[in-house]
Amino acid sequence: MRYRRTAHGRPRRVYNQAMKRRVTKRSGLLHIPALLIAMLPALNANAAGGADPKAGAAAFRVCASCHQVGPGARNAFGPHLNNLFGRRAGSLQYAYSAAMKKSPVVWNDSTLAAFLRDPDAVVPGTKMRLWGYSDERKIANLLAYLRQYQ
Repeated sequence: MRYRRTAHGRPRRVYNQAMKRRVTKRSGLLHIPALLIAMLPALNANAAGGADPKAGAAAFRVCASCHQVGPGARNAFGPHLNNLFGRRAGSLQYAYSAAMKKSPVVWNDSTLAAFLRDPDAVVPGTKMRLWGYSDERKIANLLAYLRQYQ
């Protein structure tokens, strides 16, 4: 690419004729498939399979003040979270709130993600005190971490 001075003394880009023809003949629509192909790795990383359990372990530190997970997990201030997916809310031997015991919720990815966003919206009257997570990536990572203990 070369620069030429305009009549006002400012530099102006000068493209060769082959480049001009190539740019003017291409339609903007032809660039969309190339853009989508370039975005595929990013889309795959954002899929549920792209969630990072290690990052979920870091996110779980907030939960660990009340909940336990893993081989030696037991009920503490909050119930343990082993084998959480597929379990009905309030079904362990633990001092749940009346709202949690009566709740028809069965924990899966969507119900648990909604609960982590806003616990009172999913189970009104729950004793769990959590402001909620707004970061979807953090929720996905936390779910991936909890799935390890299924």
